[in-house]
Amino acid sequence: MRTSTINRRTAETDIALTLHLDGTGASQIDSGCGFLDHMLTLFARHGRFDLTLTCKGDTYVDDHHTVEDIGIVLGQAFAEALGDKKGICRYGSMMLPMDETLILSAVDLSGRSYLRFDLKIPTEKVGTFDTELVEEFWLAFTRQAECTLHLRQLAGENSHHIIEGAFKSVARALRAAVAIDKEFANEIPSTKGVL
Repeated sequence: MRTSTINRRTAETDIALTLHLDGTGASQIDSGCGFLDHMLTLFARHGRFDLTLTCKGDTYVDDHHTVEDIGIVLGQAFAEALGDKKGICRYGSMMLPMDETLILSAVDLSGRSYLRFDLKIPTEKVGTFDTELVEEFWLAFTRQAECTLHLRQLAGENSHHIIEGAFKSVARALRAAVAIDKEFANEIPSTKGVL
């Protein structure tokens, strides 16, 4: 079973996360940040990942450390659950519409971390959530998951829709990338022989 449990404690956050890649989309999320809870719940559902997360963070300062550190831990969990990546499809992409918004995401589980972030979120906040933290989350995730992620907004005006569309799109792209390719189930999907 492709699962991972990560516990990470710093002076700023205390996080416990369990990820099951071959799940049903079930989740229990308590990050201390309501908007992030919403994003991670739909991320789990659209990726069909089982995800359990608790975080106690210094949200009295702001949500920055909580959001970034959860991105770190989620990325670590993906890397650990994938192991040597034998048999995975490796690549995934999704063009996802959400009302007026259209988001393209493409991922390569290459072992190399790179984020291309082309979202133009028009407001500084959604509720109390600082929208600049969306980029911080995906940057932390890609560094730890050691994947390449391109996120591009092709249309969109509503900040909530843009961010939600991005989380859903990435989830579905990752779902495709982590899937086992039955024809090549015993092979590493690289001419190098390692990812």
